[in-house]
Amino acid sequence: MASTIPDPHPGTGAARQEAPPPQPPSERAGRVEAHGIDHIPDHERHGSPRQLFSVWAAANVTYLNLVTGGALILMGLTLWQALAVIVVGNLFWLLTGLLAISGPAAGAPSEVVTRAMYGVRGNRVNNAVVGWLISVCYFALNLAAAATAAFALVEMAGITATTGVKVVVVMVVAALTLTIGVYGHGMIMKLYLPITLTLTAAFAVVAVGVFRHTDFAYLPAEPLTGTDLWAVLIAGVTLIGSGPLSYTTSADFSRYLPRTTSPKAIAGWTALGGFLPGVLVCSLGALAATAVDMTDPQAGLRQLLPGWFGPVLLLALVLGTIAINALTAYSAGLALQAVGIRIRRSLSVLADGTAAVALTLYGLLASDFLDTVSNVLQLTVVLLGPAMAVYATDIVLRRNRYDGRALMDETPDSAFWYTAGVNPAGTLALAGGVTVAALSVNTLYTGPIARALGGLDLALPAGIVVASLLYAVLARGGKSRAPAA
Repeated sequence: MASTIPDPHPGTGAARQEAPPPQPPSERAGRVEAHGIDHIPDHERHGSPRQLFSVWAAANVTYLNLVTGGALILMGLTLWQALAVIVVGNLFWLLTGLLAISGPAAGAPSEVVTRAMYGVRGNRVNNAVVGWLISVCYFALNLAAAATAAFALVEMAGITATTGVKVVVVMVVAALTLTIGVYGHGMIMKLYLPITLTLTAAFAVVAVGVFRHTDFAYLPAEPLTGTDLWAVLIAGVTLIGSGPLSYTTSADFSRYLPRTTSPKAIAGWTALGGFLPGVLVCSLGALAATAVDMTDPQAGLRQLLPGWFGPVLLLALVLGTIAINALTAYSAGLALQAVGIRIRRSLSVLADGTAAVALTLYGLLASDFLDTVSNVLQLTVVLLGPAMAVYATDIVLRRNRYDGRALMDETPDSAFWYTAGVNPAGTLALAGGVTVAALSVNTLYTGPIARALGGLDLALPAGIVVASLLYAVLARGGKSRAPAA
């Protein structure tokens, strides 16, 4: 059998960070990014790992985190139980940070690095499902959330939100989002620091209003105990953890950093950028839920805030959603290329956006489709947990040494062709992790393992542990074959 863990190409390991070269014209914020999934040569590498903090912070000072934080109180947890769940769930950002270190090592996005795990052909299937389909669904749901806030702004301006007006609003929000995604990496690095500062200022006002009304001694009317408590605690960690676990593409935003950039700095700034705002904003949602009904978060929060701040809050919610969706659109565009469709990255982003807008409009105007998608996405942890586990385990086994040029080779002579284009180790590990996770679910259905455990949903930890262990065993069992130089 062909290699499961090819020997690393000499010189691709990380060393101490050196002074970055000047930013090349192709990466300036005012130009459309020229690169897609192709290898980034050393002379085009630039930037500092500190920039990653604002990228991930801007994507996490969001309405969604407020909603999920408030949901923990609605699920029956005490305030302090909810805060503990928020901290534990956001620790999964450490995995997102670990995955980011593969970007500079390979000079390639996650969608290409994963060829090492699944093989050239197997990775196309992985990107079609994990990379593209789930991303487009998330894009649609986030776009719907932003559009709802924008509809409220339109109504405040005295304009009736008719069907035609709603269509225009969705299109405008989508256009702003896709503009960032089309211009690409340079635009993201330029805009996300001011976006982070703007959102932080807005949410600081929210925090003042929330703290003034928080019931720090809050207890639910019927406190949970025993198995019921553990079931809700685990469900809460899964809910919070699904956020960082959805970013299996963190190398997309670190790949332009110089090869010699410190992996610890890359992982640290990425993880911190997601963890800090994730904890703070989710906690605001939980604190607010002790004072108002967060089943309608927008209406609930307005009760805690000065009247003049209502439109500002809505604008901040729209801006935060644009920030997170631009990252989603960017990665989905790369995934579409990695599936094997020969299309420029800018056009692939537009194609993803078109699909997401169609889903959003259908859901908002024609049916409860988005509600259905939302319920289905609660199960994405079944797939995303094992996928992230396989990726993280591969980084550890290879000591983050990837030959970016060899990863570009999609021919049968590729070191990553494995068996008929599929790596059995990665495929079997992912399938095993997903199977065990699916059997452990207690969300839209109750799996046999969850039923045997009295309703405990262990899909997240079970899927991660099984996938990681399987990959480690199967990968080490393969014969070594060095990639082409």
